[in-house]
Amino acid sequence: MTELAGRTVLVTGASKGIGAQTAGALGAAGAHVIAHYNRDPDGAREAVAGLPAERVHLAQADLAEPGAARRLWQDAIRWQGQVDVLVNNAAVLTQARLDGSDEDWDAVWALTYATNVAGPMALTREAVRHFRSRGGGVLITMSSWVAQRGSADPDLVAYSASKAAIKAATQTLARAYAAQGLLCYMIAPGMVRTRMSEIATARRGGEPGTRGELAMGSWVPPTEIADLVVFLATGTRRHLSGATFDVNGATYLR
Repeated sequence: MTELAGRTVLVTGASKGIGAQTAGALGAAGAHVIAHYNRDPDGAREAVAGLPAERVHLAQADLAEPGAARRLWQDAIRWQGQVDVLVNNAAVLTQARLDGSDEDWDAVWALTYATNVAGPMALTREAVRHFRSRGGGVLITMSSWVAQRGSADPDLVAYSASKAAIKAATQTLARAYAAQGLLCYMIAPGMVRTRMSEIATARRGGEPGTRGELAMGSWVPPTEIADLVVFLATGTRRHLSGATFDVNGATYLR
C-alpha cells in the first residue's frame, strides 16, 4: 500500500488502543509516522514494529504539561521538515464522582481539560499555522459518541465534555480555513475494543455486559478506526471536510 507515500503523519497517543493501530496502519500505507507517547515508549515502539526505521520517529510529550505540545510539534517538524497530517488521538479517561471530594473533582477536571483539550489544541494551533503556510493539510480529531449522546456513566462527565469541546474546536477550524486547504475530520467511535473502553464500562460488565446494548452485539475493532484514518489522511475527499464519522455499529443514529 502506497497511498500515503511521501506524507508525514503525527499520531498522538500511539502507544496503545486506537492510536497504536492507527500508527501501524498509516505506516503500512507508506506514510512517515511520528508516534507520540507519554509514559509508554515500548508500546509506541511495538505499534510501529516492522516498519522501515527511516519512516518511524518516536516522540515523547505529556500533553497536560504547558508547552509540551509546542515542543512536540517542533520535534516533529525537525524530523522531516514538514507534517502533512495530524491525528489528535491522545486522551485520558478519569472518573469525576459527583459525590466525591471537591479536591478530587477539581483534579479530574483539570487533568482532563489539560490532556484532552488544551494540549491537543495547542498542538492543533501549530499544525494549522503550518498547514496554512503550505497551502493545506489534514487534521483528524478523535472525538466520541459521548460528545453527542452523553455517557451512560455520570462519573465520566468530564471526559464527555472534553470530547465535545475538541469536536467543536475542530469544526470551527474546518469552517474558518476551508478555503486555505485545511481539511478537518472528526471520528466519533462508540465502544471500541480497547483498555479505555474496558475502564469506562467496568461497572456495567465490560464488553460482555454491554453487548446487549449494541445493535451488532459487539464492540468496534480498533482496526476499523485505523483504516478510516488512513482513508481520511489521503486528503482525496475534500468535500468531506467538517464531517463527523460515527463508528458505533448502528447503535447510535442521528
